[in-house]
Amino acid sequence: MNSLEFDRRHIWHPYASIGNPPPVRLVKSARGTELTLADGRTLTDAVSSWWCVAHGHNHPAIVEAIRRQSETLSHVMFGGFTHAPAIELAQALTALTPPGLDRVFFADSGSISVEVAAKMAVQYQHARGFPKKGKLLALKGGYHGDTCCAMALSDPDGMHTLFRPIMPQHYFADPYDFNTVIETVERHEDEMAAVICEPVFQAANAMRFYDPDYLRKLRAFCDAQGLLLIFDEIAAGFYRTGPLWAGAWAEVVPDIQCVGKALTGGHLTLAATVASAPVAETISGGSPSAFMHGPTYMANPLACAAGVASLKLFAETDYGAKVKRIEGELAAGLAPCRALPNVKDVRVKGAVGIVEVGQMPVRADIERVIDAHGVWLRPFCNFIYTMPPLVADTATIARICGAIRDLAASEPGPPPPDGDFHE
Repeated sequence: MNSLEFDRRHIWHPYASIGNPPPVRLVKSARGTELTLADGRTLTDAVSSWWCVAHGHNHPAIVEAIRRQSETLSHVMFGGFTHAPAIELAQALTALTPPGLDRVFFADSGSISVEVAAKMAVQYQHARGFPKKGKLLALKGGYHGDTCCAMALSDPDGMHTLFRPIMPQHYFADPYDFNTVIETVERHEDEMAAVICEPVFQAANAMRFYDPDYLRKLRAFCDAQGLLLIFDEIAAGFYRTGPLWAGAWAEVVPDIQCVGKALTGGHLTLAATVASAPVAETISGGSPSAFMHGPTYMANPLACAAGVASLKLFAETDYGAKVKRIEGELAAGLAPCRALPNVKDVRVKGAVGIVEVGQMPVRADIERVIDAHGVWLRPFCNFIYTMPPLVADTATIARICGAIRDLAASEPGPPPPDGDFHE
């Protein structure tokens, strides 16, 4: 049995059937924006390997940082110990986070950083003397991860409906109607601990943008109601929508911010939940005074070393200018899609380009476009999108846009079975 056949029979891939799996390609190496397959072909990574490879694959500075760190300390428990990479990363991160966010809790992944943020909000309210405040308000169309609490905070009508029996119940508002925030909080005021949202850009579920003024209203409302405001910047942060943080579109600072994905430049898994001093001090003044969370691989030294190198690249590179150029090229390159009969909308902000179709083309057409253009696309639901590495040059963006135009022009496939999710 060759390796691909073993993979097909024994290895589950994300959002895939193991009984009837979709095709996979064997990757041999990667550099910059390009993936090299075992058969020698190359593919442009148009989705930054799920939006994390900001500086490009196998960036020499990050690879070298990981190599150097591996020679001295690969891992040690963070309970009772600390180490230089964690300290250096926290220093670099708090130099970039919005003012006042400077208490860092390291997590294994973006989903876990959301779980941590929710637990912080509940423990904060408990320390304030409100033990019944154990629910959060989230936004319809949002996505916060695949772990249990993160699923519960994602769109209740999205991809996780199957798991409602194991999820805690939270509350949801409409990102296009702020009155739904006021009405929902008024109905459940005694239960509400915090509001969580992806600022400006709802990524892995709705693939849409909303008005920054909504965030300004949220900030004022949370202050008036004694609620914490949590920003999930995992997908939108690190210049993806234009500014360093998507919350900057509204000039709003949350009480807690989740970061991940590009934190290590997509080289190792790591995330962080960054809180304000009042949040941290309130929790520490309660009973229990310890924040009740502690992952085994918390602040892994290899991942932290990668994070330090990644943040150094963010600090030294004018990514704002790069993203502005990419935005213009995506807008021009995807504009012709608006005339296609199967296209419902074209949306671009920063280094995000989305073509929403009435119905996704069949799998055979998706595979055809990938191979014909040498561009790796990962469309899902009704969205053909790109979130390219932030180092993508003009020729790379043109190649990506050509592939998307080709796919958007393909014949629409049949509707998926009820309850099926095509990622």
